[in-house]
Amino acid sequence: MSIRFQVGVKSVAAVGLSLLLLTGLACSSKEEAKPAEAVIGVSLLNLSSEFIVMISESMEQRAGELGVELIITDAQRNAEKQVQQVESFIAQGVDAIILNPCEVEGSSPAVARAHEAGIPIVNVNSETRIEPSAFVGSHDEESARLAMEFIVQRLGGNGNVVMMHGYMGQAAQIKRAQGAREVLEANPGIRLLSEQTAEWDRAKAMALMENWIQSYGDQINAVFAHNDEMGMGALIALEQAGLKDRIIVASVDAIADALGAVSEGRLDATVFQDSVGQGRTAVETALKLSRGEGCEPEVYIPFQLVTLENIDQFR
Repeated sequence: MSIRFQVGVKSVAAVGLSLLLLTGLACSSKEEAKPAEAVIGVSLLNLSSEFIVMISESMEQRAGELGVELIITDAQRNAEKQVQQVESFIAQGVDAIILNPCEVEGSSPAVARAHEAGIPIVNVNSETRIEPSAFVGSHDEESARLAMEFIVQRLGGNGNVVMMHGYMGQAAQIKRAQGAREVLEANPGIRLLSEQTAEWDRAKAMALMENWIQSYGDQINAVFAHNDEMGMGALIALEQAGLKDRIIVASVDAIADALGAVSEGRLDATVFQDSVGQGRTAVETALKLSRGEGCEPEVYIPFQLVTLENIDQFR
């Protein structure tokens, strides 16, 4: 416990009495303190992403409810750094690890290290080639299918789409691209005009959208962005160019900015991904595994399309 003091003019006796009281309070706190149910190391993809921050906050809240201590680290989109973080957790003797993978391949050695050390590891939100002890997340193909089917419907089955990819090699990027292509193959009247990564980043998405406007201009009918940060970047670029009224934009995650833009009629659609459900379930699963208890090896939480018609359900 931390106590802040503000000392003014006091008698020596009063100061002495205060110190005695505080000493007693500190001793009492030590006696009442309970050891953590478990210590869980957490390596997150990138804490500059609003969605990842939402997952982190939900983990912290659930850990507090369960009496679990979390050691949270930020891999900053660097798979090598993520492997090093997991190795550090192992050296510290944590009871379990939660991994939010940077890359399918690059983050796989982190899972292997945990297995070798006999420490349960739970992947949350994204996948690795090497299977973890358990997985908590959503089917990323589903999010792309929902967004792209919305675009197809709004375009009446004919038109040109540009697609913004997330960080290349990450599971969400791979599977959202796959889901989008499945819908495109089923709707030959929709043409993929161009696709490129903006690495989940709003500023990079703005720059990419500006380049596409210069290259394709009136040919663009819709934008599908793999996440809301990029969707918002595309939206801002289109608004600044005076083109948004005739171009549809849909993205994924339902972060606060995106929900606000949908309610204002600026963003056409986002796809709700349950960050709270993923974060809480990951902590619960890691705790069960640390105790040697059984758990579901895979937990998938459904996505939901969010438009102006149903926005009130998500705010």
